[in-house]
Amino acid sequence: MISDSIGVGVATGAYGISFGAIAVASGLSIPQACALSLLVFTGASQFAFVGVIGAGGAPLAGALTAVLLGSRNMFYGLSLAPHLEVRGPAKAAAAHVIIDESTAMAVTRDSTEQARLAFYWTGWSIFVLWNLMTLAGAIAGEAIGDPRTYGLDAAVGAAFLGLLWPRLHSWSARLVALVAAAAALGLIPFTTAGVPTILGGVIAVAFGMALRRGAKP
Repeated sequence: MISDSIGVGVATGAYGISFGAIAVASGLSIPQACALSLLVFTGASQFAFVGVIGAGGAPLAGALTAVLLGSRNMFYGLSLAPHLEVRGPAKAAAAHVIIDESTAMAVTRDSTEQARLAFYWTGWSIFVLWNLMTLAGAIAGEAIGDPRTYGLDAAVGAAFLGLLWPRLHSWSARLVALVAAAAALGLIPFTTAGVPTILGGVIAVAFGMALRRGAKP
């Protein structure tokens, strides 16, 4: 089980090199890129933030987009609580590594002890490698120079799609993604950078909740 968790950590954490390079290409400094990985530590939110910044949007718009995407971790925490049984100050440390992978590895275990092992080994192995790879990618990105020369100005969208695609495993998820993307694209000519992403996310949440209510008998 621990070896499986470390394997997930290596595979996921290595992707941090892409974030580091793209963050610097979008205008962040190396310390800023590293601070995002250290303090935010949720890939989709980080890519969304640098995407808004790279498109010329305001930092506040980028932050709101990141928070919207990261809010799913709150629900992960609720589902993990009975499996981990964490109390006191340890909750803060556990909360920092509540991500898709650590949650998936923990909730399938048969006992609290196994759930904790899977959760912490997965979460912290990803955290360590993600931050190291962010630094490496940021240094490499700064050395590369102008991102448009190498096509890195389009890399944020490609990286975000790479994170999103594996999660679209049902027709309803694909439909929600399609509606939200169409709404965001339609808003681009009428709003400033970053706003279409935020509103598209709000539409995705509302539409997804409506679909779920409609599916209930």
